Amino acid sequence: MRPVHVRSGLGTRAHVMVVMLSSLIIRHLRRAWTDLDLTVEEGLKELSQLCATKVRHAGFADVIRIPKPRATSAKLLSALNIQIPEILP
Repeated sequence: MRPVHVRSGLGTRAHVMVVMLSSLIIRHLRRAWTDLDLTVEEGLKELSQLCATKVRHAGFADVIRIPKPRATSAKLLSALNIQIPEILP
């Protein structure tokens, strides 16, 4: 919760809300990934490797393609019941 660099009551409440939300997210990830033998930090580092590629072809609209995730990333996403689309509009 510290350091708190806010000067108003509203800023303090907003800071506490963000800290509590992040705590809930970390707890959810930790529970979902218990069988994968990874810490939350390691899992997030692995997921940070996900990327997207913009595909351009003359005369057609641009398409954003998401490559198939690596095995570890796929397991992390599966544990969270997240399915990534192959193409974004």
